[in-house]
This record gives sequence, C-alpha cells and structure tokens, in this order.
Amino acid sequence: MMRFGFWKDRTHNLARMSMLDLVRAFATYPAVHAYFALAAVSLALVVRWYAGWLPLVIAVALSILVYPLVWYVLHRWVLHSQFLYKSPLTAKVWKRIHFDHHQDPHNLVVLFGALYTTIPTIALVTLPIGYLVGGPAAAAMAFATGLLTTCFYEFSHCVQHLNTTPKSRFMKRIKQLHMWHHFHNEQGNFGITNFIWDRLGGTYYPKASMVPKSPTVFNIGYTEEMAARYPWVARLSNNTRGDGNPRRFRVDADATRNGPAE
Repeated sequence: MMRFGFWKDRTHNLARMSMLDLVRAFATYPAVHAYFALAAVSLALVVRWYAGWLPLVIAVALSILVYPLVWYVLHRWVLHSQFLYKSPLTAKVWKRIHFDHHQDPHNLVVLFGALYTTIPTIALVTLPIGYLVGGPAAAAMAFATGLLTTCFYEFSHCVQHLNTTPKSRFMKRIKQLHMWHHFHNEQGNFGITNFIWDRLGGTYYPKASMVPKSPTVFNIGYTEEMAARYPWVARLSNNTRGDGNPRRFRVDADATRNGPAE
C-alpha cells in the first residue's frame, strides 16, 4: 500500500491510539477514499438511470440484509480456510487479507481489507441483486450501498480493536465477542456487527468459558508444522510467527528463540 500524509512513515497500533487518532487515520486512509469515490460515482449513475424510487429502496434493503451473510461465509470458509496458504499462488493474498491481522490484531495497517479483494467481492454480490430488482439504476444503488456498508463495517472493526471502552451497550457487546474471536477461540464469533449467522451456523459463543482456548488463535491454523510443509507465508513473514502471542511482541528472528520482547 502506498502511504502519504498522515499514513506516511507511521506505525498505527490501535492499542495506543485514541478515538481521535482513529478518526484521523480512517478519514485519511486511501481505501476509504476509494470506497467513497466509487459510491459517489455509483450514486451519480443512479440519478442518470433513475426509473423509480421503489426498486432503489428494495436494492438498498437487500444489500444491507445480505451483507452479514456474505461476511460470515467469507470470514469462516475463506479467510479462515486451510487451503489458501498451501499454494504459492494464493499464499500472499491470504497473508495480507487475514493472517497478518490475526498475528497482530492491533495493527491498523493490515486491519483494513485489501481493495483488490473487497471491491470485486462487493460488486459480485450487490450488482446482480440490484439489477434483478430494478435494472442498471438499482444495480448502481446496490453497489453504492455495499461500499458504504463496508466503510461502516471497517470503522466498527477498528473501534473493536481500539484500546478504549465503547460507551454504548451494543458496541461494548460486539467488541467483547470479536475480542474473544481474536484472543480466545478463532473458530467462532465470525461476525463484526451482526452475529445472527453465527447463531444459525453454530459458531456463536456468548461467553468465553463456553469454548476451550484455541492454540491456533493467533496463527489461524498456520502452525509450525504447516509452515514447514507450505513455507510461502513464512518466507513472506521473514520466518517469524507469533503462535502464542501476536506478532507485535516478536520483533525479529531472535525473538522467536528468546521469547516475547517488548
């Protein structure tokens, strides 16, 4: 990712950032600019192709409703899959889109989704829904909705990793559930703001005591044994992995021998 302005030559650790720091970082992040720019273009196309308000409303509603399901499916069966790191063709993508995030859950740089994966996914899900509902205008409306919903999800995800206690009961609860996903057991609580599909899919746990502590919570299955058999992610990570602690405590290769280092 090219960095400039607020993002240039900076390390963004959410454990050490305030809400104001997060807002500044979020507002200046290139991917967020891309989402809003594409949403603006899509809304301009909605105006150009406008043929009635009802299909647009339906397209918005369906896009918002389908988003939690799409996130659940991708998070559970793609991001936490055990097949992407087994090929040199997909190892780099898997490392960027999720392994790095679980290695260091407080690193804001790798918390945001990569545009080359998020935008095609949003388009693939929303454009057909909108088009079936109301043609080109509704397709553009659905795409814009998907982009803006992604921004909301990304910001909520950032807040969950911020070292502050949310004020609202809702935000406190979803942060607690998500933190258990990162620090207790990664095989559950796949949602971000909505855990309905976790409930339906049998992966919801409202209390950490309900499931055992996972030994792969930080490496999400890419263990030392797997790294020996499929070395591509390890090589991209300079042969360092935080199996028992997030990577931010593993500063170099010596840290893997000498234990956690501040």
